Formats: sequence, structure tokens, C-alpha cells
Amino acid sequence: MKKIPLRISVLMCTILWFSNCSSEYTTTSEEDVDDTSATNEVVNDDYTVGLRLNTEDAYDGYTLFAPILSTTTYLLDNCGEEVYSWPSNYEPSHSVYLLENGYLLRTGNDNNSSFNAGGRGGIIEMINADGEVVWDYTISTTTECQHHDVEYMQNGNILVIAWDKKTSSEVENLGRTDDISELWSEKIIEIKPDITSGTAEIVWEWYATDHTIQDENDALSNFGVVADHPELLDINFNYDSDEEEDWLHFNGIDYNEELDQILVSSRSYSEFYIIDHSTTTEEAASHSGGTFNKGGDILYRWGNPQTYDMGDEGDQKLFVQHNANWIEDSYTDGGMVIVFNNQAGNSYSTVDVIDTEVNADGSYTLTNGVYGASDFQWTYSADSPTDMYSAYISGATRLPNGNTLICVGATGYFTEVNYEGETVWEYVNPVGSSGATTQYTSINDGSNRVFRAEKYAKDFKGLEDYTLTSKGTIESGSDYDCSL
Repeated sequence: MKKIPLRISVLMCTILWFSNCSSEYTTTSEEDVDDTSATNEVVNDDYTVGLRLNTEDAYDGYTLFAPILSTTTYLLDNCGEEVYSWPSNYEPSHSVYLLENGYLLRTGNDNNSSFNAGGRGGIIEMINADGEVVWDYTISTTTECQHHDVEYMQNGNILVIAWDKKTSSEVENLGRTDDISELWSEKIIEIKPDITSGTAEIVWEWYATDHTIQDENDALSNFGVVADHPELLDINFNYDSDEEEDWLHFNGIDYNEELDQILVSSRSYSEFYIIDHSTTTEEAASHSGGTFNKGGDILYRWGNPQTYDMGDEGDQKLFVQHNANWIEDSYTDGGMVIVFNNQAGNSYSTVDVIDTEVNADGSYTLTNGVYGASDFQWTYSADSPTDMYSAYISGATRLPNGNTLICVGATGYFTEVNYEGETVWEYVNPVGSSGATTQYTSINDGSNRVFRAEKYAKDFKGLEDYTLTSKGTIESGSDYDCSL
């Protein structure tokens, strides 16, 4: 693939998108590049929204995203033009995916008043190419609520993360020492949808409260030495959260079919966990059973060893991260985990890849009380670090050609970079609280924020039944020439 030079790209003079500041993008593996410009490059440096850059090195596909304050989900081509959209009765909560069966899998926010926090949802629906809801499922009561993310499995089942509310007495019985009226723990539910009947069956469950430890009350069954049990969650770890009751705040879930393992990201603890899915529900509630005879205990954790008394602030690598997900085995850095590291430094974010050093049998090695790796495999950051920052939401995924698609969620900014850190595609979501804006009008209130963006190949199986034609830009007033 021909490389383009490191270019001057407008990201942000501030998080409010007052341009024209400039920054170069680098990675920890930056290489020298030539001075030959890529052909067919479209540069719209003066644009406030919509397509800002498209080059021939961008992955040839379609970008899917759901603005958080909109009920519409959009599919764009590389020219930043809408080729399809799906309506819904709900704002997203917050993830959205295209499935190989042609359905859009979308989460929705039903405004559950018992869980008033970022990422709340409650609704899961599948929408067909005609915009019709062909199946939906609700997890939203006074004691539970789906939030943030879901994961579609190859067998057609769906993994869901949901808040699991505990009363003050239940919290006390877990050995929690602070005075808290309720605790929102986490559970993972696997549901088996039945499209024909419009129903679903719960076929597997995992509860975080089954895997806790504490060193304050020796009369309780979960009493022990925290550092001796990295497979368990310290119920009394002093986490930093805007909502104290939101104990773990899972914000992403992924599934590895080959390993039969689940990956979840915890914002409050600033680390991600891998657990065994080969267990039964009964085994998942225990400390034995499954492929590794560890039940539902943690197989691997990474990002902040302070959470289990095996480090200090200097050992922390992740900071309220989002979207920890496995990179496909056939892609660059395949089998590793990529994550958007929201508060990696003082008002800047990075995208990082972690080699979990998984063994051939799917197990992980604990050395001197901690899991590998010692540092990141790959890191992407702005040359002027604060030019890329989102304190919350956001995500990153590795693409088949080795590029990385990044969603800087707080400002609705999408960028695609190659492995050397060169920017090859840029787009700013034009949909804010008042709908689509006009070009040259900046959205400075953060209302165009987006949880995450996904990119699909032109020949993606799930798009076979769709007629994809350009409907022009979502925003009005863009007048550039762009060919695919």
C-alpha cells in the first residue's frame, strides 16, 4: 500500500472544535515517509462538520454510527455521504451493529428513572432493511437495566451487560465498608432471541457479586487477602466515579468465539477482565468448573493492578477506558486487545493495544502476582497530545487493512489512521440536539457526541439485501467533489 506523508490535520484547538489549529499524528512505531501525496485525496480543512479528509489509503467500506441525541442510525460511504439510515423510537444506549443476517442490532434508552446514569438503556431491538422492528427485548425494571453495550454471537445469541441493583443490607453482607444506600453491580446475561415469536430465553448468566473479596470483615465468606486473589474483585477498592453507587460501570463487552471467553471493560476500576464462557450458569456463580476449572472467576485482568493490591499509581496503564475489544486474528496485532484510553494523560486520550500473552490452551500466566504484558504493544496519540481528548464514551477498532478507526466520542469526531499513525480519513458527526446542522456551523455544546463507530466492508454479507445509493451529505451546505 502506498503511504501518504504525515499531514497537517485539523482536529481541535480545543475540545469545542475551534479550528484552524494543526497537529501531526504519531505512534510509538513511527516510520519515515516519502513526500509523495496520495492521489484522489479530498481535504476539507475548513469544514466544521461532515467529511474533512478522504484518501485512497482509507479502508474501502461503510461507517455506521448512532448519534446519542438522535433516534436515527446512519451508514456513510468514504465520501461522508449517507447511503442508508434506520429509524427508531429511542435514542441509543449506546451501541449499534450490523449483523450478517441483514438486521441492525440496536440498543435503546427507555429512560429508566431507577438508573439515572450515563449509558443507561433497557431496550434491545433488531431492525430490518425496511426500518421495521422485527424483534425487541426489554431489560429495564427497578432492580436491573441493560446499559452501554451488547455483543452478538455466532450462534445467534446476544450477550448483554446490565446493572444489578443491591440493597444496603446486601451490600453490607458483601463486606462493603462505606455507608451506601444501594449498589449497582453488574451482570452478564446471554439471551437466545426467537424472531418468529418475538421472545427470548435467558440461557446463561454471570454476576459480579459472586466473585468478590474483602479484607475488612473476617466473619464473611469472601474475607481474604486481596493481593492473593487476582481472580476476584475487591468490593472496597476506592474507585473514582461520578456516581458512587455505579460500582464497576462496565462500558463494553466482546466475545472471542475461538477461546469461548468474554471481555468486559470497567470504567470505575480502569481495567478490563476476561472470564470463561464455557461454564454453566451454576458454575459461573462459583469458583470451579468450566475449561479452566475457575468457574466465573477472572481469568485475566489488565490496566490497574492497584485494584487488587499489586501496584501503585505508577503501575496504572488504563484510565477510565472504553471499548476494549479483541482484534481479529487475521488482522495486524491479531488476537490482542485494543482500547480507547480516555484519560491517559492530562486532558489527552490514546488508543492502545495490549498483548494478553494468552497461552495456546487459552489460559493466562500470572507472574509475581500480575498478568502480562508489561506495557502496550502499540499506541496512537496526537503529536500535541491534547488535540485528541474525550473524557468519556469513545472507541477504536482495528480494520482488515491494518488501519484503526477511532471515535473521539465527546466531539463526534471519527478518524482513521494507518499503522504508522498517518491520518487517512476524517469525519465530524453533524447531528446535534437540533438535528443536522449546516456546514461551517460548529457544534460547540457536545450534543453531536457518539458512543462508537463501526466500519464494514463493501461486500459485507449483511448488506446484500440493501440498495445503497448516495443520498448526499447529512449536513447541508457541503460542496466538495469526492469519488470513491
